[in-house]
Amino acid sequence: MTRPVYVHDLDALAGHARAIRAALPPQAELLYAVKANPEPDVLRTLAPVVDGFETASRGELRRLAEVLPGRPAAAYAGPGKTDADLAAALAAGVARIHVESPAELRRLGALAVAAGVPARVLLRVNLPLDAPGASLVMGGRPSPFGMDPADAVACARRPPAGVDVRGVHVHLASGLDAPLAATVARAVVSWSVAEVGAREVDVGGGMAVDYGDPRTRFDWAGYGRALAGVCDAYPGVRIRVEPGRSVTAYCGAYLTEVIDVKRSYGEWFAVVAGGTHHLRTPAAKGHAQPFTVHRRHGGDGPCTDGGPVTVVGQLCTPKDVLSRSTEAGPVGVGDVLVFAMAGAYAWNISHRDFLLHEPPDFRTGDPYRIAAEWTAGRAGQTSR
Repeated sequence: MTRPVYVHDLDALAGHARAIRAALPPQAELLYAVKANPEPDVLRTLAPVVDGFETASRGELRRLAEVLPGRPAAAYAGPGKTDADLAAALAAGVARIHVESPAELRRLGALAVAAGVPARVLLRVNLPLDAPGASLVMGGRPSPFGMDPADAVACARRPPAGVDVRGVHVHLASGLDAPLAATVARAVVSWSVAEVGAREVDVGGGMAVDYGDPRTRFDWAGYGRALAGVCDAYPGVRIRVEPGRSVTAYCGAYLTEVIDVKRSYGEWFAVVAGGTHHLRTPAAKGHAQPFTVHRRHGGDGPCTDGGPVTVVGQLCTPKDVLSRSTEAGPVGVGDVLVFAMAGAYAWNISHRDFLLHEPPDFRTGDPYRIAAEWTAGRAGQTSR
C-alpha cells in the first residue's frame, strides 16, 4: 500500500500562469493569493510570472520570506489583524496593507508613526453588488469583511498620521464568469475613483472554477480584453487582480489507493486511503471531486459492477465523502484514483489532525504518469 500523494504539475502551472499574464493588459498587475496553495514549489514556479503575492497572515509572510527571500509581499490582507500582524507587515516591507475597518486604520497609523515607516494602504470596501450566477456573494450585505462605503470615504478623506491611503481593495464574490468579473471590475474602479480618488484599485479574484466539468476554464482572454477597456478609461489608475484558486486548481492532483469496495443496501462504496482530512475541498465546497480510475495491473480483488459509486475515506464520520460518480466504471481494490483539480484549497484547508492519520506525500510531475507507475508497481520516491 502506497501512501496517498499530492502531485503538482509545475510545467502545467507555469504555462497556465503565463497564459493568464499574457491575456491581461500590460497596465494591470497580476497578484497570486497565497492562501489558495502555499506550497513552496508552487510559489517558486509562479514567482517569475506574477507581479506579486497577496498574503493574509504572518505565517504566509514567513513562508514567502523563506521561499523567496528578498521579495516582500505585494499585499497583506484579512480581517482581525492584531497589532503584531500589522507590525510584522510593516517590518516585512509589504507594499500595500489592505485595511478592513476604521479602527484597524487608526491602529496601523499609530504603529507606522512609532516605527518611523509609512503605511501604504488600500481600504477594503464592502460595496453593494448585483452578481447573478456567482457561487458566493460577499458584498452589499452585513459582513466581517471590509467597511461600508461611507466609512471608507471618511477614512480616505481624513486618514490618520502615518498612513498613505492609495486606493481601494474589494473581493465581492466568487464563482464569477468572465463577463460578470469584468462588469464588477469596471463598477469597482468607477466608484473608487469617483468617491475615494483612488490611484490604485485591487478588484480581487473570484474567477469561476467548475469542478463539475474540469474542461471548462475561465475566459481569461475575454476578461483581459474587457479589463483593457477599464484601464483605458482610467489611465492614471493602477489596477490589480489577485486570483488564487483559478491559477492553481488545475495543477494539482490527489492520488490514492482503493482499500475496500462493498455494497450497502444496494449502493456501492469504494473506501480509499486518506480522505477529507487530506482533501477537504469537496466537503467544503459541497461538490463531487472529479476523478479517474487507474486499474491495478493484475488486480483480482473485489470490484464494483461499474454502476454508481460513492468514494469515501478512512475517517469515522459519514461526512468523509470525496466523490459520488455514475460514470467512473468498475472500481476495484488496489486501483488508484486520481482526483483532479486539487491544486487549490486542498491540503492547506484540511482538518489534517483528525484521527491523527499519516499525512499525504508530495511529488512534482505528471499525475497520470505517476498513477500508471503506481498501478504497475513502480510508485517511485516521494518528495516534499
